[in-house]
Amino acid sequence: MNRPAAPYESIAFVASQTPEATDALARLVALYGNAAPEQADVIVALGGDGLMLQTLRRYMRSGKPIYGMHRGTVGFLMNEFHEETLRERLREARVTVIHPLVMHATDVAGQTQTHFAINEVSVFRQTYQAARLRILIDGQERLAELVADGALVATPAGSTAYNLSAQGPIIPINAPLLALTPISPFRPRRWRGALLPDTAQVTIEVLDPAKRPVAAVADHDEVRDVASVAVGMDHTISIRTLFDPGHSLDERILREQFGY
Repeated sequence: MNRPAAPYESIAFVASQTPEATDALARLVALYGNAAPEQADVIVALGGDGLMLQTLRRYMRSGKPIYGMHRGTVGFLMNEFHEETLRERLREARVTVIHPLVMHATDVAGQTQTHFAINEVSVFRQTYQAARLRILIDGQERLAELVADGALVATPAGSTAYNLSAQGPIIPINAPLLALTPISPFRPRRWRGALLPDTAQVTIEVLDPAKRPVAAVADHDEVRDVASVAVGMDHTISIRTLFDPGHSLDERILREQFGY
């Protein structure tokens, strides 16, 4: 009887278009081959966090584990780049399961677009005037009016990204929570956001979309002139991410809380 194939024997590589990433891709393909993603045991992304987010969204329904190696600018979601012993590193890697956010954004014409986000869904003012927003949680009004540059809903994986820059809380990767964080709030001045269960459905309504237009963004997918945005975590989609021992995503998030 044939022995089963070794875990992660067949690798699919994806890379950003930077010279650093394309050069790494050529060297790795020469060493390990390059399987089609649908046939591979694992997908290895070469680039920065932007490429990693694209890869996670593109293959989030594939069931394939995804391992990133840093060949870009920001590499919070990436492992260090080494050409040698890649299969051994993959076999020793720790698995972190993440779930995406799903955004349903309805514009002023009544058209709804659906997009997924790994890090966060944000709403922003489109002009010089602050946005006026109404916030509901599970259908119940929690904030009648937020006057601000915008607001965002972040996953634990995304809590150290834009959410942290907006003074939002860092969330441990396995915590069943979402961060709801205002962006440059004017009124109420002392509201700094909320931590919500990751089963919560967040609805953000734009109170004056004609005078104060607002855009909604799911990671990199933007919808302009929105009237309302519904956001929730999609627990039916589980994405397996791989990290080297000692450099797991939960370890990195913990380090961020202590400033290193």
